Amino acid sequence: MGMSRMLLDVVDISVVGEACNGEEALMMVRQLKPHVVLMDVQMPGIGGIEATRKLAHSFPQLGILVVTVCEEEPFPSRILKAGALGYITKGTGLEEMVLAIRKVAAGQRYLSADVAAQLAGNWLEKDKVIASPFELLSEREMQVAMMIVNCRSSQEIADSMFISPKTISTYRYRIFEKLAVDSDVKLTHLAIRFGLVQSDKN
Repeated sequence: MGMSRMLLDVVDISVVGEACNGEEALMMVRQLKPHVVLMDVQMPGIGGIEATRKLAHSFPQLGILVVTVCEEEPFPSRILKAGALGYITKGTGLEEMVLAIRKVAAGQRYLSADVAAQLAGNWLEKDKVIASPFELLSEREMQVAMMIVNCRSSQEIADSMFISPKTISTYRYRIFEKLAVDSDVKLTHLAIRFGLVQSDKN
């Protein structure tokens, strides 16, 4: 809502709809056929990465611009691989946001300076170090992990991903093994440490 108000006075941009989760975003894009979608990484339902992947696959001409508080890896690289063209943070000013929207609408990539610098650094070092232990996870495991740290039950995760709770348990085991944690609480602490979620103290 805040971004919609910011964009009201921009003559060449019209906000045609607002979605509160990934599933609703998919439905609204089919109905409204926008040129650009502003996508958050963390949201209820299937989440921003999976929603971006589905949108990019179904609507290859759609420009997807990520606007989020999550600027730490592995989110930027993962959602860009999923099909987003741009990535800026919610602290970005109106002028830069408008520039990013126009670039993405024209089919061009746009990254805020801090995100671009981080990605460049990680790519330069990719053969030497892992920027985040979460890079060890597959796309599907990452999706499950983020739902776990956002306090979704196994049944809720299974329902949203259209798979069985038993499969979710298998994913949970793999995630714990790869990240060397043994509980949802430790997984959440690790996610906070690497900037994937915000601590309630912040």
